[in-house]
Amino acid sequence: MGQLFSSSKDEHYKDLASSFAEYFKNFKTGNKIIPQETIASIELSLTQGNIQGANSSITDALKKNDSSPLNVAVTGESGAGKSTLINALRGLGHEDEDAAEIGVVETTMKRHPYKHPNIPNVVFWDLPGIGTTNFPPKDYLEKMKFHEYDFFIIVSATRFKKNDIDLAKAISMMKKDFYFVRTKVDSDLNNEKEFKPHTFNREKVLQQILNSCVKTFQENNIDEPPIFLISNKNLSDYDFPILMDKVMNALPVYKRHIFMLSLPNITGTAIERKRQFLMQRIWLEAFTTDLLSTIPSLAHLFMDSDVENLEKSLNFYRTVFGVDDASLQSLAKDWQMSVDQLKAKMKSPNVFKTTKKETVQERLSRYYEEFCLANGHLFNKNVYVKELYYLKLYFVDMVTDDANALLKEICSRNNLVSD
Repeated sequence: MGQLFSSSKDEHYKDLASSFAEYFKNFKTGNKIIPQETIASIELSLTQGNIQGANSSITDALKKNDSSPLNVAVTGESGAGKSTLINALRGLGHEDEDAAEIGVVETTMKRHPYKHPNIPNVVFWDLPGIGTTNFPPKDYLEKMKFHEYDFFIIVSATRFKKNDIDLAKAISMMKKDFYFVRTKVDSDLNNEKEFKPHTFNREKVLQQILNSCVKTFQENNIDEPPIFLISNKNLSDYDFPILMDKVMNALPVYKRHIFMLSLPNITGTAIERKRQFLMQRIWLEAFTTDLLSTIPSLAHLFMDSDVENLEKSLNFYRTVFGVDDASLQSLAKDWQMSVDQLKAKMKSPNVFKTTKKETVQERLSRYYEEFCLANGHLFNKNVYVKELYYLKLYFVDMVTDDANALLKEICSRNNLVSD
C-alpha cells in the first residue's frame, strides 16, 4: 500500500514538473517574466518532489517582480519635451494630479522624481539639461547620482548638441544604456505640410529630421547611435514602439516585467505582451503549494475571500491595461461622453455588478465553465488548481479585449483629428 502511495506521489510530482516546463516553452525568452535558469531550477525541484524548494523559488521570483525598482533618467534642454514625454510614459495628461509641469523654464539644477501612478516601483527622473549647467559631463553625472538609474533618455526637439553627445560618451564609459530621442516630429510634419501642401512627403521629411540629427554626430567624429523620432502626443506613431522594444530587451528580466506593466497601451503588440506577462504570473501563483492538491474540488463554490481576491485581481488588471474607472472617466471627459457610454463598450467594468438575472457567484461559475470549455484543463492529470486561478486567466483575456477595443477607438479618433 505504501509503495502504491509513493508511486502515486511520484507521478504527481512528474506531472507538476511536466506542466510547468511545457507552459514556459510557449513564451519567447524576451517575454518570460522569470529567468530561464530559475524555470529550470523550479522544474528540477518539482521532479524531485521538493515542493517546498519549488514554492520558495516561485515566491522569491514573484517578490522580485513586485519589488524590483526601475529608475529612468530623462535629460535634455528646457523646451525639448522632457516633461511631456515623462507624463506620456506615466499615462498622465498635463492637467492630471502630479503631472510634470509643461513649459516651465528650467531654473533648478536639481533632479526631480516622478513616480508612475499605478506601478510606484517605476520612477522617471527629470534631470536638468547638461547645456543648462556649468558642469562637464562626468561632474554632471556625479551630481545627478548617475549610478541610481537603469538607463538614460536624452531628449532634443531640434538637433542634438555637443553637450548631449559628450554626455552619452560619459554614460557609455560607465557601462549604462542611453537612447537619443528626437521629440515633436509631428509638429515638424504639420508645419511642413502647411507650408508645402503640394510637395509634402512624410517619409522624406522624417528622413531630413533624422539626417539633421546624424550630422551632429558626424561633425563630432563618432558613430551614429540609434535615434528615435517620436511624438509625445501620439506614442503609437513613429519610433516610440521600437524604442520601447529596444529598452525592454536591454533590461534584466525582473525590471523588464515591471517596465512592461507600467507602459501605456500604445499598440496591440504591447497589449498582448502585457497579457503574456500577467498570464505567467497567474500560472506561477497557482503553483504555490497551498493552492495545489491531489484532490479536485467537487463543486465550483466561491467563498467570500475568493470573490474578494478575484475582484482585487481584476481591478489590478484593469489598471495595468488602462481600462480602470479613473482612466475611463478621464477619456470620457476628453471625448465629451458619459462614462457609462464608454463602459457599455466593455465587459470588465460589470463583472462584479449584481443583476436580477444572475448573482456574482453564479456569474463566476459560468465564467469558469466557459473558460474550461474554450481552453480545456490547463494542467496535466493529477494536478488540480483552485478555480479562481482559471478565472484570473479568464479576466486577463477579458481585460485584453477591452484594452484592444479602447485602443481601436483611440486610434480612430486620432486619425479623425489628423485628417
